[in-house]
Amino acid sequence: MTGPTTDPRTTGPGLIRKTRPGGRGGAGWVRTRLRAAPLATLLSAVLVFVSVLLATALPRAVDRGADRALRAYLAEEGPERTSLTATAQTGRGRTGGDLPASLDHVLAALTAAVGPGYRLADSGPVYGVRAKDARPLTGPGLVRPSDIAPNLGLLHLPQVASHGRLVEGRWPSGGAGEGPVPVVLAKSTADSIGAKVGSVLEGTSGIAPPMSIEVVGLFAPADPSDVYWTDSTSTCLLKACLKWDKKQEKSWWDAAALVGPEGIERLAGWGTRATDFWRLPVDTGALRTDRLPEVSGQIASYVAGPTAGRLVSETGRADILITSELPKLFAAAEARRQAAAPLAAIGPAGVAGVALVVFCLAAGLTGDRREAELALLLARGGSRAGVLRRLLGEGAVTVLPAAVLAAALGVLLLPAPRPAPGLLAAGAVALAALLAFPVRAFVLLSARRAAAPRRRLVAELLVLAATAAAVAEVRRRGVAPAGAGLDPLLVAAPLLIALSGGLLLARILPPLARLAARAAGRGRGLTGFLGLARAARGSAGGARPSVLPLVALLLAVTTGGFGSAVLASVDGARLQAARGDVGGDAHVATPLGEALTPEFLRAADALPGVRSSLGVWTDRDALLTADDPTGTHVRAVVADPAAYARLSGAAGRGRFDPARLAQGGATDAAVPVLISKNLSGKDAGGEFRIHLAGGVELRARPAGLVEGTPAEPSAEAAVVVVPAWAVAARVPQAAHPNHWFALGPVDEDRLRELVRAHASASVAERTFVHTSAGVSAKLAGDPLQHAAGQLFWTSLAAAAGFALLAVLLTLVRAAPERAALLARLRTMGLRPRQGLVLVLTESLPQVLAAPLGGALTAVAAIALLGPSVDLSTLVGATVPAGLGLGLRPVLVQALGLAGLVAAAVLAEAAVNGRRQITTELRAGDRR
Repeated sequence: MTGPTTDPRTTGPGLIRKTRPGGRGGAGWVRTRLRAAPLATLLSAVLVFVSVLLATALPRAVDRGADRALRAYLAEEGPERTSLTATAQTGRGRTGGDLPASLDHVLAALTAAVGPGYRLADSGPVYGVRAKDARPLTGPGLVRPSDIAPNLGLLHLPQVASHGRLVEGRWPSGGAGEGPVPVVLAKSTADSIGAKVGSVLEGTSGIAPPMSIEVVGLFAPADPSDVYWTDSTSTCLLKACLKWDKKQEKSWWDAAALVGPEGIERLAGWGTRATDFWRLPVDTGALRTDRLPEVSGQIASYVAGPTAGRLVSETGRADILITSELPKLFAAAEARRQAAAPLAAIGPAGVAGVALVVFCLAAGLTGDRREAELALLLARGGSRAGVLRRLLGEGAVTVLPAAVLAAALGVLLLPAPRPAPGLLAAGAVALAALLAFPVRAFVLLSARRAAAPRRRLVAELLVLAATAAAVAEVRRRGVAPAGAGLDPLLVAAPLLIALSGGLLLARILPPLARLAARAAGRGRGLTGFLGLARAARGSAGGARPSVLPLVALLLAVTTGGFGSAVLASVDGARLQAARGDVGGDAHVATPLGEALTPEFLRAADALPGVRSSLGVWTDRDALLTADDPTGTHVRAVVADPAAYARLSGAAGRGRFDPARLAQGGATDAAVPVLISKNLSGKDAGGEFRIHLAGGVELRARPAGLVEGTPAEPSAEAAVVVVPAWAVAARVPQAAHPNHWFALGPVDEDRLRELVRAHASASVAERTFVHTSAGVSAKLAGDPLQHAAGQLFWTSLAAAAGFALLAVLLTLVRAAPERAALLARLRTMGLRPRQGLVLVLTESLPQVLAAPLGGALTAVAAIALLGPSVDLSTLVGATVPAGLGLGLRPVLVQALGLAGLVAAAVLAEAAVNGRRQITTELRAGDRR
């Protein structure tokens, strides 16, 4: 792919005879050719280096992003769901001596069966014995909310001393007899339920004899965030849980205590049954996306396959049951990756298309420069095969070292476990670079054919037909479903649209340039007319303008615009999903039985960014009765109709016309209300009754149906929206909102500070404070989305760079002929500034029309393919399919590339034009 000029001293029959295959003459010929054009050789090597580096890096970046997304997704699920959990009934069929030794024996067998495609986390396994049921405690000094005794569960953890420290007393030991069972409690748990060291508490049971425990010590975890404690087996162990019964409006404490090895035998008596458990956490940080099928199969075998059967015989536990959520999580993670893969692949596919065009242009430029040399070699006795072999050797000296260096650098900069995809892509690019000029030379050395415009027309029609078929198929069936892998049709469709746009633009541009030339010809100056006339008929001997630079620019703008539209739609859909989840841009909800103070409402309304706000009162346990005697429990939402309608419209939940809830008619008429769809059959004769707090009964009629509402986004919830004017005077609680909604960019931290300033510590801790910006940021933090965005912007920059290079190569290819023309015109009185205007006038119609055409093809791709694109995976929430037709991202891409191209044309005309004209004037016209 070098581009040296023809030098007769480097050609001739003597040189051809000396360059037999395999001889030293071939090396001398290659060395001579490379020395003849060192700058062209260097530029070719740089082009190959950059192309191969991108080809190596992009697949490796995809693998790294997929692995990071997989590990982050599994880490969010927590260690309990990413573990292998085995359970067996205590004491049944155990081997290995006493029970503690039997636990260790089973653990050793379970650990040995792990792998080989995965490994256990360094945090280590958690195992022990737990009582099935808890018992209510009785004893002096216990805390009894709602006069309900605390419940206590018992369990044994063999390694607790290495993960916790004693605060008071001792670790439990003994207790195998008939007396109280020695236990230790977490210090926080003991403070919550009112237990102390030395307390003897009795556990009652309706189906078993009473048992008592003795608190012999208090402990604290060495590290509360240690995965050792993040398990259902230790629920309410480190901190007692305050339970709440909504129907009975009563609360009580749930807690857990630890027993020693001697107390294991008594766990079955405390909880009617005892269960041995082993939790083996899998090291999710070592998992790889490409090995998920293999690892999933191994874990399936571990859970319910050959490995599980072998473990039954090795452990001697016939009832051992092994479970894991990992296969489901693997399937979900793979579905997410495959759903995002087609959208993420559009950018790299665009880069590949533009790079291929650049290689073809570079080969064409080199062929134009060396056509006379190749013809001379053939005329002086060289065979076509021999010449091609010399060209391959010449290209190998330039391409192969640059490709090897680029591939090595890509591997070094982006470590990835799978070398094959990147190296295969690098090899394909290197092969294309190596063969580009020999293929062009083969065409030049072949017999000349007569022009065949029909062949070109047929080829263009075939491209248009393939584009129409691809678009129709994507619109008909949509994107390939999750689990089907990469959808090549969705990736190819935007590229085909861009290719078709380039072909159409190449047909349309010359007539438009001729019309512009005619208009310019009516003016007084000839420079503009001459430049437009040359643009209309091509810059090289009347040839038709080259299609390749147009295709390169259209590919870059179309893929960039389509990808930008995808990312913009993702951001918009994510914000709308966050608004729907929050109920607006900001939402504050008090715990049950509490209300927002007037001072808070005034301060919240005055926060910076609040455009509009609304206080809403909800009755979470209202009763709707019609013809059924028992009624239906619903959530009544009492709000101002007009303000709540604006909020519902902005949140996209339960939009309605506020006129439906307007006050009117007789004072004793039924109140118009909105009901959720699942209540549409509850009304009898068009009316029903709503029983609100304080014994207020409201006669109502349905004025419309809603599917979700800001105060209750769930579409499955039973909701009734009641206008505030209907209950303002009858329900005193309605004057004190327990929800506050706002629209506008509200700072979540300031809102939380405001809640803490106007509520007690216990109420503020349980107050719900969310903003759409916070939820959107959380959704956007998914590494899968981050990797897709990074890949797109990297691909966009690379595609823009290659498109710019395609324009420069086109200008360089036409530079000699243009320099000769300018030299002739200079002798006729053309001033330098007029020469610059002529060059710009000739070049800009083509290079500026391409970004405009690319913008149009990008808009066409969005309009044609957008309805079939599902963005739920990239958004992080379920959203309707489709892309928003936003012109701003497309125009930004088109105008940005147009500016770069115009600057490149101007620089090339100012720098190279003057130098080449001077050379022509000195040497004369040799053409």
